[in-house]
Amino acid sequence: MSDMLKGKRGLIMGVANERSIAWGIAKAMAEAGAELAFTYQGEAFGKRLEPLAQSVGSDFMVDVDVTDDASLDAAFEQLGARWPTIDFVVHAIAFSDKSELTGRFLNTSRANFKNSMDISAYSFIEIARRAHPLMVENGGTLLTLTYMGSNRVTPNYNVMGVAKAALESATRYLANDLGPEGIRVNAISPGPMKTLAGAAIGGARKTYKHTDTNAPMRANATLEAVGGTAVYLASDAGACTTGEIIRVDGGFHVLGMPQAENL
Repeated sequence: MSDMLKGKRGLIMGVANERSIAWGIAKAMAEAGAELAFTYQGEAFGKRLEPLAQSVGSDFMVDVDVTDDASLDAAFEQLGARWPTIDFVVHAIAFSDKSELTGRFLNTSRANFKNSMDISAYSFIEIARRAHPLMVENGGTLLTLTYMGSNRVTPNYNVMGVAKAALESATRYLANDLGPEGIRVNAISPGPMKTLAGAAIGGARKTYKHTDTNAPMRANATLEAVGGTAVYLASDAGACTTGEIIRVDGGFHVLGMPQAENL
């Protein structure tokens, strides 16, 4: 995949640490020749991100709160001042109150529902709107991350499943809006992964084990596999792929029940 993204520039949003899916994507894109910028939220995440960004040759980091229009405007103004055009944006941002990722979905609070939808789904629309002027000249790619809890009931995923369903629908609508201008919009849906976000979900360890022993590939997704998929989607090889939910889960999504030895 060397040089598949040579000459391309893009923004990575949502790297929390070296085990983040966003970092797996960033690393793969940098190895494919892309020039990267990063966002983070808050000083603590900025300190974690800085050495990672430096390791892929990036000196562009900006603090962003995706629930704040002024913060988003300022970030994309800085990005536009640095690069008049960009080729891709990776949106790897989601949030729910951890206390509501256990127990029953029935008990979801109004406040957490609204906040989860705002950060996890609506923020992708806000980011697409701001990235659009930087892509309209040459086209580009918008990527987001989802999970099968959007369309299958997944224990303890709760409100995040509803938010991801909204995110996937937004992906399709944005793909239709932006396609005439050569801008592709897709989502990658990895299986369960041992990330900071994944650890917040109740019963995460059991979920990892269940997928690892039942997926057709008998393995969970890897950062390298997700990163490679992102490279393909952002490259010229992905020129005719838009509005898709690309699953990178070892085939787990095709199963109707566990493997015979695990029944």
